[in-house]
Amino acid sequence: MNYRVVLEAAWLVHDVDDIDDAIGVAVSEAGKRLNEEDMDYVEVEVGFTDCPACGEPFDSAFIAADTALVGLMLEMKVFNAESTEHAQRIAKSDIGGALRDVPLKIVETIEYEDDDSE
Repeated sequence: MNYRVVLEAAWLVHDVDDIDDAIGVAVSEAGKRLNEEDMDYVEVEVGFTDCPACGEPFDSAFIAADTALVGLMLEMKVFNAESTEHAQRIAKSDIGGALRDVPLKIVETIEYEDDDSE
């Protein structure tokens, strides 16, 4: 089967003053490292966190002492995997190999029939 696997990454950005700058740098740096490994098929976006007070989603980024922690969502398709767990291992291994020392967590795995069904 084919799967779409979404992982969350915790990305550190140093020497920033603004959330938007931190997000831009994080997305750019992650994309650059993935492209260096010919992994342009991995989609990179900023993640969202729910506000503990109101429940509304906001960009998953926090700045303290001019250092930001940005939550990125990394999505890739895995073809011909034997199971959901197999697809997750493939995605985590491929992305983790390109983004060494970046914490990753699988957040969603969706099975689909073929590339045209999305």
